[in-house]
Amino acid sequence: MSFVVVIPARLASTRLPDKVLRHIAGEPMIAHVCRAARASGATDVCVATDAETIASAAEHAGATACMTRADHQCGSDRIAEVVEQRGWSDDAIVVNVQADEPLMPSRLIDQVGAALDNDPSAGIATACTPILSGEEFANPSVVKVVAGARGRAVYFSRAPIPFHRDSDNREFSGAFRHLGIYAYRVGALKRFSAAAPGVLERAESLEQLRAFDLDIPIALVEAVATPGPGVDTPADLARVEQLMSKAGAER
Repeated sequence: MSFVVVIPARLASTRLPDKVLRHIAGEPMIAHVCRAARASGATDVCVATDAETIASAAEHAGATACMTRADHQCGSDRIAEVVEQRGWSDDAIVVNVQADEPLMPSRLIDQVGAALDNDPSAGIATACTPILSGEEFANPSVVKVVAGARGRAVYFSRAPIPFHRDSDNREFSGAFRHLGIYAYRVGALKRFSAAAPGVLERAESLEQLRAFDLDIPIALVEAVATPGPGVDTPADLARVEQLMSKAGAER
């Protein structure tokens, strides 16, 4: 298996300005993400950004910096520009790792890349993990995913799915939370990025639903390792700092 990791990163963040450059355990957040990606089996780790400060931090962390336009609306569009710049073949596999996931397990990056490599007719692969509480199941901020018999995603939703009619939908056994890590075949990514959002994507505000409008199969795997919390707020930043300090003290 051969794949590359691309980490889309930008400075703009309404809740936590300059988020990916905020320091955790003495290093910028983006450095921790780069380290996790470099510990995977990726042949290259590229940080796609429009900010020279992020590019400099990425290179200092051992990644390749790929300068992109500032007008991209989402990370997949930024990755699509990198694909065009590099001239990667349509069969190449690119894993999208979010820049605000400093606790991303390297094993999960490898697993998602392998899931796409092992399913030649899929265009995208992603991961999920079991839902462990009714509160999580009901929370619209937790994206749920349902898989079919072939191990592919059937639907993603903010609503509690699958719906258990005879239990007033309080039954969450067998439900799965979607994890926001993706592997793309380059050809599928180009189609995905070029297409306009469809009705389902706009209704749920979930970009991955566009794949169903395009008939792009999504391979789904249960994660071998679950990421720690991502960072969106100052409180998240403090929590991740605490987790990293605790992990360091236990080594």
